[in-house]
Amino acid sequence: MTAEPAITLLIVDDHPVVRDGLRGMFESAPGFRVLGEAANGTEAVAWAAALDPDVILMDLRMPGGSGVDAIRELTRRGARAKVLVLTTYDTDSDTLPAIEAGATGYLLKDAPRDELFTAVRAAAEGRTVLSPAVASRLVSAVRAPAPGNEPLSAREREVLALVAKGTSNREIARELFISEATVKTHLTHLYAKLGVNDRAAAVAVAYDRGILG
Repeated sequence: MTAEPAITLLIVDDHPVVRDGLRGMFESAPGFRVLGEAANGTEAVAWAAALDPDVILMDLRMPGGSGVDAIRELTRRGARAKVLVLTTYDTDSDTLPAIEAGATGYLLKDAPRDELFTAVRAAAEGRTVLSPAVASRLVSAVRAPAPGNEPLSAREREVLALVAKGTSNREIARELFISEATVKTHLTHLYAKLGVNDRAAAVAVAYDRGILG
């Protein structure tokens, strides 16, 4: 049988010791390949363009270019890489901007080794990954009622349910027999109705309001 291709990584952290530790951890585990390292957000954007990794492990607070700015720029450029935030900070001022900027997931640096491996695999597949503490903060942050009270359509509920399962836009389109462009339109509409800006927040709000059970 042909082995699955390794998940390629770019490690972004301003501390060399942290980068070395993460590199050693992933290079000693099967199924991962570290392509490079960056010491700040500005370097991260440049290396992401040059190396095209599957997943970027991104710290947030770094001199010379913050992680949130880098995530925002990567999103603007339409980078293929999924960004998994890995930081020591779990305050609202850190988590919400990172998720809104386009991060696929958010983990704290005290996460167990196996949890980190699982999170990287999930991120590579486009699934949202949130540490329990961060998920709790997101739910708390979105408890305020959305700007509008318009209910979701049946199709929007179907799309949202698939998003909650970690299904990609392409897979949603295939399952519902619609185009990816139509999926994006449904997402735009349900984001507006829920008062959110991204997939992770939409799922959190939907569970909080009982839309997803």
